Amino acid sequence: MFGMGLTLKPSDFKPVLMHPKEIVIGELAQFIIMPFVAWVLCRLLNLPPELALGVILVGCCPGGTASNVICYLAKGDVALSVAMTGVSTLLAPFVTPALVLLLAGETVDVNVFGMFMSIVQVVILPIVVGLVVNHYFKNFTQKVIPYMPMISTLAIAAIIGIIVSHNAQNIIGCSLLVAVAVILHNMLGLSLGYIVSKLMGLPPEKRTSISIEVGMQNSGLATSLATTHFALYPLAAVPGAIFSVWHNFSGSIAAQVLKRGNGK
Repeated sequence: MFGMGLTLKPSDFKPVLMHPKEIVIGELAQFIIMPFVAWVLCRLLNLPPELALGVILVGCCPGGTASNVICYLAKGDVALSVAMTGVSTLLAPFVTPALVLLLAGETVDVNVFGMFMSIVQVVILPIVVGLVVNHYFKNFTQKVIPYMPMISTLAIAAIIGIIVSHNAQNIIGCSLLVAVAVILHNMLGLSLGYIVSKLMGLPPEKRTSISIEVGMQNSGLATSLATTHFALYPLAAVPGAIFSVWHNFSGSIAAQVLKRGNGK
């Protein structure tokens, strides 16, 4: 998140103002498709409450920064992808707790304000600090920016490793059902994101961006929220841990499929 903020400048937010239609379509798809697909899958697969909570947490989180890399590989509209990630991230402190309360509040106690503060600390604050550093220390920023993609890639890999190692026993102990739920959730998000944007008449590169943004979640945040606010339900962190690994794998495949489908 800090690296993302470090590479941002005010002009990067112009796509939000220049293409409000695409942003609105993308954000509505993000925060409608993923949460409610998660809820439906939990019902259809009859997941235990702890695992259902974890799947819903993943669905209610904003898009992940890895989606921007996958969008670039897929020859999508990277500016739209970055803008969507930024907007969904800014909306997350308000939207994510509200959606979790709506979809899981009947079975677990949801601390809406606590989740709001956690998202601000984990996501918003590092981005803001990165923006400030970029603004006031431009010479330093210009020197480190070329290394940021490598650093971010290593950081994401380390985070995935930590998440998986901390939840290894829980992952092994869970049935394949939760893995099926995670895979279906991700694949349906990618597919429905593309279908919705196509129905709205958007060009192929923008469909690609929205598809990837909808299907790839900030699952690290979902795992953090699960361990911080739902400690009584340790299995709630498992879907986020599995999603962290799976969506990078599926995203890479989706990038090749979408690129070929767009004739690039």
